[in-house]
Amino acid sequence: MTQDLARIRAFVQVYDAGGFSAAARIHGRSKALLSKYVTDLEEYLGVRLMNRTTRKLSLTEAGEAYYREVNQILSQLDDLDATISDQTAAPRGVLRVSAPRNFGEQMLVDPLFAFVAQHPDVTLDLRLEDRMVDLVDEGIDLALRISAMADSSLIARKIAETSVRICAAPSVIKAFGVPKSPEALRGLPCIVDTNMTGQANWRFIEDGRTVSIHVDGQVKVNSPVAVLIAAQKGLGFALLPSFLADSAIAEGTLVPVLQDYLPYRAFLQAVYPHRRHLSGKVRALIDFLVAWFEKNPL
Repeated sequence: MTQDLARIRAFVQVYDAGGFSAAARIHGRSKALLSKYVTDLEEYLGVRLMNRTTRKLSLTEAGEAYYREVNQILSQLDDLDATISDQTAAPRGVLRVSAPRNFGEQMLVDPLFAFVAQHPDVTLDLRLEDRMVDLVDEGIDLALRISAMADSSLIARKIAETSVRICAAPSVIKAFGVPKSPEALRGLPCIVDTNMTGQANWRFIEDGRTVSIHVDGQVKVNSPVAVLIAAQKGLGFALLPSFLADSAIAEGTLVPVLQDYLPYRAFLQAVYPHRRHLSGKVRALIDFLVAWFEKNPL
């Protein structure tokens, strides 16, 4: 098998270099050995792969078809070799991570910095911003997102589960009463987080089915922390992640409502581009975050 691969590599190297002499110089092998490997490969296949002249080297029709296939196979083998080496070695290199600003500042910096402290050869490039980052175009290794579902163009692994709350300040409850059903939110002042999936269309579970209620109000803002502050100031009902709402509920500055209609869960997901093999540093971080949030639930 090793000898077969050596012959195939010689064939690809010679064609890529444009000739036997050039390939010998580039790869540090003798011209005679490369020629022997290519000839042996042609004899084994029973077909001529290359047209050789003193001035020009070209592929036959069979050679072109063979080159396309084996070049891809060799690339995959090289990629696999690099990935296995990467996974068995300690994580190292630059790790570019994207996450929402508020959630990142409150819930992610501790585990991310703990990971870096454990792996001194990793350089963390953490980008906290409230927009949908294009992982491929911007060279991001991993995005941490809160979502009800994964983007089909990416690969996602669930890190942890979180939930949401509908809540309002005591003054709002006093003025409008406690809504008895999701439908009752229509016409009531609501604060809309424009970064949230669905924005002004809030989803509930009613009679075993998902319903969507369109809400409206004076305040629309692209920050869950700003939504929290607006709710505490009595500007309307708010849909908030539990990690923000629960402390305000415990303090009495917000009152939860419609809890029986909110089995809706969201997920903290590790999202990364489609790749044949996941790099060792990214895999190590994902495993670390899963273990962290098992001990520190959202």
